[in-house]
Amino acid sequence: MPTSSPLIRNGLILTALFALLVGCAGQRIDSDGYSAEGKASYYGARHHGRKTASGERFDQHALTAAHRSLPFGSRVRVTNLRNDKSVVVRINDRGPYARGRIIDLSKKAAEQLDMLRAGVVPVRVQQLAD
Repeated sequence: MPTSSPLIRNGLILTALFALLVGCAGQRIDSDGYSAEGKASYYGARHHGRKTASGERFDQHALTAAHRSLPFGSRVRVTNLRNDKSVVVRINDRGPYARGRIIDLSKKAAEQLDMLRAGVVPVRVQQLAD
């Protein structure tokens, strides 16, 4: 079995690390917790009643959200950067799976952020202390 040269292996590792760092741009985890800016969307009627990744049923009328990595049960403040309205939601699902989005909100949370008409808005997501 042929082996690749150390330069090629190191180049692949550096490329992978660079891609990882670029993918994490705009988010941080420090002593204050998770904080990120990006785009939010919402999901509602079509998913209402279906099981979430946490095992509970999705309720479009609850203040919940999907996030790729925050632990289930985490509470986060989501602020619509267009109008400065904010809402606190509980993470109970995984997602979003659309590129460029950092959180999927329930319809109720989207209503409170006044984003139903737009569908996708720029937001700041800040994890709250337990």
